[in-house]
Amino acid sequence: MIYLDNSATTAVSKKAAETASSYMNEVFFNPSSAYNAAVAVERDMKQARAHMARALAATPDEFIYTSGGTESNNAAIFGTLKMKRTKGRVICSAVEHPSVYEVFSVLEGMGYEVKHAPVNSDGAIDTEALSELVTPDTLLVSLMHVNNETGAINDLEKCRKIIKSASPEAIFHSDGVQAFCKMPFVTPACDLYSVSGHKIHAPKGIGILYIKKNTKFFGSLIGGGQERGLRSGTSNVPSIMAFDVALEDYMANREEYVRSMMNCKMRLAKNMLTLPDTVINGCAPEVGAPHILNISFLGVRGEVLLHSLAERGIYVSTGSACSTHKKGNRILDSMGIRGERQAGAIRFSFCAHTTEAEIDEASNAISEILPQLRRFKRR
Repeated sequence: MIYLDNSATTAVSKKAAETASSYMNEVFFNPSSAYNAAVAVERDMKQARAHMARALAATPDEFIYTSGGTESNNAAIFGTLKMKRTKGRVICSAVEHPSVYEVFSVLEGMGYEVKHAPVNSDGAIDTEALSELVTPDTLLVSLMHVNNETGAINDLEKCRKIIKSASPEAIFHSDGVQAFCKMPFVTPACDLYSVSGHKIHAPKGIGILYIKKNTKFFGSLIGGGQERGLRSGTSNVPSIMAFDVALEDYMANREEYVRSMMNCKMRLAKNMLTLPDTVINGCAPEVGAPHILNISFLGVRGEVLLHSLAERGIYVSTGSACSTHKKGNRILDSMGIRGERQAGAIRFSFCAHTTEAEIDEASNAISEILPQLRRFKRR
């Protein structure tokens, strides 16, 4: 098997899986209980929080654990707007993940003035257009850090300056799911930042929401008061501790992992551009995130190529796993990529353990399959 759909999810590392199993079957105690065995689990969680805080260049009380990127994004948006006394303008980009974009559709129905910031042909935020959209009554802006389909990187610091200069009280949230660990470890240049564990070899169903100190945040789930009363519910200790193990591995090896992913990306780009009628979508491969490459194969429908590759044990995608059953591609459409080029788009995404040998094998398979599929279509 050659797995090139790591933006959808990554395989859980062996050590992370073993850690989760241990906290499920052996050290399974509820950290909110009072006896010593449970207190020891709580102590383990505190250590995991300290590791996460160091990765974010933040403090342990500046984030909460969640069930993943979707919850973090939803909580960031609803949890901050609940603290606002009036309804005003809210902005997200035209290429956000559905867990942000669809929330803004709900906000529009609730009476908020929703605006969508356009992107340039590379898929990054058009900052000039953004500056025109942000008004003094803007309440919240949500812009992803790295696009999950094209790998386009947004300059959060530049966006933050634009937002705060026009509306100092506006909340700036960023979906950092595809950026975390793939970009350098620095304090997020925003008020809230979403992260998901299953993109870095932790289990599905665990994530965090960074909440910058002094940011007014209502919280999400109400109940027993876990996560400082901001997100109640029994702590998902097995996944939290597995996330900690996966993060520790990335923190120790990030430069090597990023270099390896970028090498795979550049090799695939080079291989694919030797084939006729192939086009890279978005920014130049060396400019975007190291783990995502979007390519259009003209004359072939992406889903047909996807299934042909799957028959050979090579797994890719035609876009976000959360948008698989929706018609068209909103992200590519927003970049001006339509028609045959959009129909033939494939997203390749890599992890730290993808090898260049796998890239070459996948490239050879595509070079064999493409002429057959194109010949079939012409008939």
